[in-house]
Amino acid sequence: MVDMDTIQTSSGARLRGTPARHPRTTPAAHARRAGRLTFVCLLLLALLGAAAGASSAARVSPGTGPAAAARWGDRRLDEAAFLTTHNAFTNYEDSRWSSVNQAESVRAQLDNGVRGLSLDTHWYERSTWLCVISFGSDCYPSDVYLCHGDCKTFAGATYALPRQSFQGTMQTVVDFLASHPQEVVTVFLEDYVDAGQLGQSLGRVRGLQEMLMRPDDWGVRQNGWPKVADLVTAGKRLLIFSDRPDREHLGVMYDKSWTVSNYWSLGDLGDDLSCVTRWPDVPLDRQEPGFRRLFTMSHHRNVPTVLTAALDNGAKLRGRIAGQCRTATGGRTPNYVSVDFHRLSDGSGHTPASIVAELNGSP
Repeated sequence: MVDMDTIQTSSGARLRGTPARHPRTTPAAHARRAGRLTFVCLLLLALLGAAAGASSAARVSPGTGPAAAARWGDRRLDEAAFLTTHNAFTNYEDSRWSSVNQAESVRAQLDNGVRGLSLDTHWYERSTWLCVISFGSDCYPSDVYLCHGDCKTFAGATYALPRQSFQGTMQTVVDFLASHPQEVVTVFLEDYVDAGQLGQSLGRVRGLQEMLMRPDDWGVRQNGWPKVADLVTAGKRLLIFSDRPDREHLGVMYDKSWTVSNYWSLGDLGDDLSCVTRWPDVPLDRQEPGFRRLFTMSHHRNVPTVLTAALDNGAKLRGRIAGQCRTATGGRTPNYVSVDFHRLSDGSGHTPASIVAELNGSP
């Protein structure tokens, strides 16, 4: 019989249809193949390990553990103080406001130590008329914007161009937190939109839900506020309060349920230093079993100016906290100190930032 494996042409090529001869595998070839397989397996394991590490890093803030404890110690949230800016969005850098409460953009405020921001949310319905008469400079979609009154009345006064969207400003906050893993930021809303509009805007902010602190998840009513270091470790470093009560399902706390607050104005002349409650049915010294409300202290005039802020933000602020507000709250110090033009002071050596640092026990 003819062995089909051996039929070849004179040139050495196999005839069509003839089976291929399987070469004998040598021990050296086996070793090379095993080595290649081992290398591939090790490479895959390394890649999987790197992916797992990246996933873990996304879940756990790099500022956790000992670093968070060193930064915040054992202070609970209601034992910490935060520098806060009144009407943080009305500034010279984010938009063309003619009257402002702050000199810097929201991002610059955060970079310079501000950890509480007050924002006014309004619904703006797209206006073809405004788009036309502005020659295309005011053609914005319907959305939640930051306005100081009606979003269509007086450009530069009740709103400013470019229009500042709530979503965009909150994205600035979340991006800051992402790059500063040991920091906590609180946003206070003077809220003129409905819950659905607010929820849609918040839902478009990348990374917000992962950072949002929801008090019910921590049992705050039963257990009190958590340690700041624990919030940092858990990555829940953004708190949002609103002056409207129907948005707790969004993770937005009703300020009247969770805080005490003084009446906001120092008066036209800046001489009303009394520390009286903003809400007559929520006294500043209110006591509740197992739970202590956060104290938000406002310290600004009816009309902000650079000169009056400089007069108000130094020794007057420090003395008011130590005198009137500590007495009115039953010995408590504020958790949020809200001022205009936060970098200005009276030359006394005390600034809003240094006063907050002093409240936190820093030199």
